[in-house]
Amino acid sequence: MTESVIVKNVYKKYKMHTKPTEKLLDLILPGGYGEDFYALQDISFTAKQGDVVGLVGVNGSGKSTLSNIIAGVIPPTTGTVETVGQTSIIAISSGLNNQLTGRENIELKCLMLGFKKKEIQAMEPEIIEFADIGKFIDQPVKKYSSGMKSRLGFAISVTVNPDILIVDEALSVGDQVFAQKSKNKMFEFKEKGKTIFFVSHSMGQIKEFCETAIWLEYGEIKQYGPVPEVIPQYEKFLKKYKSMSNEEQKKFREKVMQKQRGLATI
Repeated sequence: MTESVIVKNVYKKYKMHTKPTEKLLDLILPGGYGEDFYALQDISFTAKQGDVVGLVGVNGSGKSTLSNIIAGVIPPTTGTVETVGQTSIIAISSGLNNQLTGRENIELKCLMLGFKKKEIQAMEPEIIEFADIGKFIDQPVKKYSSGMKSRLGFAISVTVNPDILIVDEALSVGDQVFAQKSKNKMFEFKEKGKTIFFVSHSMGQIKEFCETAIWLEYGEIKQYGPVPEVIPQYEKFLKKYKSMSNEEQKKFREKVMQKQRGLATI
């Protein structure tokens, strides 16, 4: 199959600031100001058309950062990401303007994806029907629940029919009926041979949807391979991690996060 996503030696570095003046110094000084923090370090992998890849890891491991880099929402600090075809990310409120109505957000997001007015008008009824949020479609998004935001974001993203779909915890909110409808759409995309990245804390969902998995541990790839190989190891780690005392968990996090605090070299 054709390679659709090629990630090579990707790093994402941020500056840690404790007060507003440090942000200003970071903009002014040539080398920036503040402690370096590497959200991602030396990430490399390749996905092909038809691959369904699960992204797993505890909070703070870099799953959403990697998702946003693949989607083109944020750039890597160094390294390269090549994607073939249109990419769409589904995350709670992703790309939605809280001040605009749901209908206005449909137009805005589709315009940003390169669709023309007539194309958007043709897609709009399908998006509204899939989102199924009733009269709220003409209310400002700031009045939406997290579930409603997720429904609208999901509806827009799947209706534009992307080649690469990134789902970041979007199935963790909302009712069971919509969750099932979303699952059915994802299986449909899977059958069409689209590349899907699926971020979830639900190992049941990962096992149901994905063939391969990337286990991220504080910005680095801990393991990448078939789900039957990666997920049991990750679940074993989770069990061990959850059995630790609060003090032991704190020491573990401090130890692994040393690599993220300016100790990496790029």
